[in-house]
Amino acid sequence: MINNNLYSVACNNSCTIIFINNLNHHFFLGVDRLKITPAVKQYIENKQQYPDCILFFRMGDFYEMFFEDAKIVSRELNITLTSRGKDKVPLAGVPHHSVQPYLAKLVKKGYKVAIVEQLEDPRFAKGVVKRGVVRIVTPGTLIDDLMLNENVNNYLMAIANNDKCYGAAIVDISTGEFLVTEVNHIEKLKNEITRFNPAEILVPSFIANLFKGWHVNPYEERFFYKPIAYTKLKEFFEVANLEGFGIEKQELAISAAGALINYLEETQKTSLKQINNIKYFSTEDHMILDAATIRNLELIKSIIDNSTKNSLLGVLDKTLTPMGSRLLKQWLLRPLLDKKKINTRLSAVEELTANLLMKEELQDGLKQMYDIERLIGKIAYGNANARDLLALKKSLLVLPLIKKVLEESNSALLQEISKIKTQNKIVELIEKAIKEDPAATIKEGNIIKKNYNKDLDVLRELKTNSKKFIADLQKHEIKRTGIKSLKIKYNKVFGYFIEVTKPNLHLVPSNYIRKQTQVNSERFITEELKEHESKILNAEEKIVNLEYELFCNIINQINEHTKEIQKAAHEIAKLDVLVSFANVSLVNRYTKPELNSNNEINIKAGRHPVLEQTEQIYIPNDCLMDENLNMMIITGPNMAGKSSYMRQVALIQLMAQIGCFVPADYASLDIVDRIFTRVGAHDDLASGQSTFMVEMNETANILNNATKKSLVILDEIGRGTSTFDGVSIAWSVAEYINKEIKAKTLFATHYHVLNKLETKLKSVKNFNITVAEDGDKIVFLRKIMPGGTDKSYGVQVAKLAGLPADVIERAKQIQFQLEDENKMKDKVVVERTLVNKTRTLDKFAGTQTDQREYVYKKLKQKNLEDW
Repeated sequence: MINNNLYSVACNNSCTIIFINNLNHHFFLGVDRLKITPAVKQYIENKQQYPDCILFFRMGDFYEMFFEDAKIVSRELNITLTSRGKDKVPLAGVPHHSVQPYLAKLVKKGYKVAIVEQLEDPRFAKGVVKRGVVRIVTPGTLIDDLMLNENVNNYLMAIANNDKCYGAAIVDISTGEFLVTEVNHIEKLKNEITRFNPAEILVPSFIANLFKGWHVNPYEERFFYKPIAYTKLKEFFEVANLEGFGIEKQELAISAAGALINYLEETQKTSLKQINNIKYFSTEDHMILDAATIRNLELIKSIIDNSTKNSLLGVLDKTLTPMGSRLLKQWLLRPLLDKKKINTRLSAVEELTANLLMKEELQDGLKQMYDIERLIGKIAYGNANARDLLALKKSLLVLPLIKKVLEESNSALLQEISKIKTQNKIVELIEKAIKEDPAATIKEGNIIKKNYNKDLDVLRELKTNSKKFIADLQKHEIKRTGIKSLKIKYNKVFGYFIEVTKPNLHLVPSNYIRKQTQVNSERFITEELKEHESKILNAEEKIVNLEYELFCNIINQINEHTKEIQKAAHEIAKLDVLVSFANVSLVNRYTKPELNSNNEINIKAGRHPVLEQTEQIYIPNDCLMDENLNMMIITGPNMAGKSSYMRQVALIQLMAQIGCFVPADYASLDIVDRIFTRVGAHDDLASGQSTFMVEMNETANILNNATKKSLVILDEIGRGTSTFDGVSIAWSVAEYINKEIKAKTLFATHYHVLNKLETKLKSVKNFNITVAEDGDKIVFLRKIMPGGTDKSYGVQVAKLAGLPADVIERAKQIQFQLEDENKMKDKVVVERTLVNKTRTLDKFAGTQTDQREYVYKKLKQKNLEDW
């Protein structure tokens, strides 16, 4: 915001707005000398406070946008752009009752939206209705169901740093999950960003350029200042210090977390009771998966169509609840390193696969579950309606059934889940209070059951039986006074009144209050009549207000159990994932992996978990790697299955470490600390990197970060440059990994010269994917066998790909020609080498001719073998 005494300029990435500080005249992008109304003045004042937001300005039943905001919204949402007044002020609007889809589209496009609501009832407003911003909607602060993907967490992240380290805080306000960590390198931080995939990242402006490619929101640096952040966290959680959260000494984590909470309070302007805990996690507790590995192994999305269908997540996710689906994704991106924890999960899956009755009963219960995690999040946030409470009730009703089934289990993890607390009080409260078919909103009534509140029952009785009440009251007064002609009447001036004819005035009781004298009668009121008149006339409004008050009271009672319900939701999510693993394992014939401590990968008849779903016949393969074999050099033609085989090994390893059974007849695996992949060829145009540069960056990451406990997948290193450069790099990389890192490595290549590594390096073995030749045709047998190969079958593969016959024939001719030329060059090199060596031999004076001939013969033989 630029200010002086004449004008101010507010800028964002979408527009520039000039405000003339004399509010009698305003210029909005070409609108001159605008005669503003009080409402437009309110709009301008709010826009000045939130210049980087699109204002959704509540006007009756619509949210309206003016000036440049209207133009943006019209363009982005494809809605009508109109104008208002003689000045033709640009105007666009959306109905308030269906605003969520419009908000979702704008936020998805990167806009921030400020919701300006009416803060008082227009009927009682003196002058213009008071309005103010009640919430700012940003990509990382979504809470509404229609704006969220139920199977994906919507994270907001904040990052703080010093010269050496970074602190990160991550929150999902829809569930209340709040995590913090610290890392000592920017690449480790980026790995965490990739894993959490936050919708929005808050950073001090001076480091914003480090995070290109993510939705970065520069935030005021002062809020990252540790003392300010520390105080903010203490105030928010109402604690004396942060020791109870285990982060008292994590200064950067505190800085990030404090800034994040401050941002949430600024934007949400409401209770955030669903955020009631901070959990510190160490990146060393789980296997680190970088962006390349997540992409290359297609853990979450298919590389081809960017969908989950043909990914590992798509295969494993047979969960029955949204919270289970979200947790499965978290497990998939955070494989365990602790054997005990892995075996605990595996034992639970094993019991579920063995006890089919238990599994079926649990599935029946899970099918009745709604998204408890987000339901309690909405309730705590203050955004829930009566239907959300019914969904919560139906879900909580299932807890006793699940608890009872799990109490009969044997595995430690299932027994742990069986300790979930049932929420009978909450179920009874909602059952007693909320109608079975309530209204969709909470401020229009029709949500509270009969007999829940006496005052509400009376009001409803008044509303539905007001005529009967008046008639009954009239009969009562006639009997009480003895005035048979007494009438209770109504008009708009006096409301309800009692009319008594003049001959009967002497019978009027003392509690009657004279209101008006007529020619033949007089009109009276009583306190009782006026009290009931007020009830009758205002019954509808009072019903609505009282129902809302009662609903808020119910919400408050539920909020007292937020932590318990969140805990139950997490346990149900764990159970859902374990049941999903069991189902997938049974359907796909997976086996329970064994965990060894021998630095060994031993897989019998392993299969690719995704590819076997799409291929009618899938050929299984073995893999044995140990101290005597830690690098496999794999050769064979394109399309033969080299890449699939290597990915298969990596996926089986990863599946074992998330606690799932694996696609193999047998698997004994040691824990690996990381899985690295360098697979495929693609460039990165956004950062100006060529295919070869991307390849080298990924390879450098492996060489700099892999350890002896890592699993490395290398596919076609060095093919993005010339042949000699590529061979040299590939050889050197393989040699470095073998000698310096000693990681288990599967190395696929078309550089057949790398087969020589088997004779030059320890624990390196050659393997090839078998191919059957039939004349010019080849058949891929998909079986991996010991030994190398010197054939690539490139022309045959090109033929299979459908290249024209003329191109194939010409390729064969060129191939033969190049091979002949290459043989000639080899011969020349050999002869030159022999000449040089002969000259060396001639220097041996006195050496007998037959001895020289013998050495010459041996040298010639050796050189021919080398070539």
